[in-house]
Amino acid sequence: MTPSTHTADATERAVVIDAGGVALEADLTVPPDAHGLVMFAHGSGSSRHSFRNRYVADELLHGNLGTLLLDLLTPAEEQADRQTRHIRFDIGLLADRLIGAMRWLDDNDDTRGLSVGLFGASTGAGAALVAAARRPDRVDAIVSRSGRPDLAAEELPHVHAPTLLIVGSRDTVVIEMNQQALRRMKAPVRLDTIAGATHVFEEPGTLEQVAQLAREWFARYLGSGAGAASAG
Repeated sequence: MTPSTHTADATERAVVIDAGGVALEADLTVPPDAHGLVMFAHGSGSSRHSFRNRYVADELLHGNLGTLLLDLLTPAEEQADRQTRHIRFDIGLLADRLIGAMRWLDDNDDTRGLSVGLFGASTGAGAALVAAARRPDRVDAIVSRSGRPDLAAEELPHVHAPTLLIVGSRDTVVIEMNQQALRRMKAPVRLDTIAGATHVFEEPGTLEQVAQLAREWFARYLGSGAGAASAG
């Protein structure tokens, strides 16, 4: 499993995003005639270089979806967080930066007007859910991998975007968290468990299943007029 840096005529390029006065590094890929774009919110201790997120992103590119892999922390913040571990759990801050990145998409010629999906992993899923609750007009679909929806607990009833929760069958604590979120959410929501998978989906064939489920979900809800406003 080797993610490529380009698919068809789509080439990845490095960009710097102004998210509320904070410069965030990101990698943007937009295929010709893309019918939507997925922003990736990585989990704690990870970055836009996450192998797992990049594998999923490559699958989405083959589905003619654009991708934006971004670092939610600046290099200085990442260095500080490695010592204190306090910023990675500031879900409100991370959600605000996702929202800032959405504004950047609206101002960018390559991405303006594209429907937006969010793919969140671990704590990044909590931030994605909060961002979706605060910008229901802009987020059309969400996929959570091994997500921590408990970190978005108060915001869950305000999420309108169709949401897919993916958890490994051996990740029992996170399964329970997602089951609780399922009961609290009012948006169209589905919980899928991948047989034999643990938290990071390192077992053979499990990450491929995540990527395929994400591609199908985003293909269903992005760019087809079946976004947040019409799905719930």
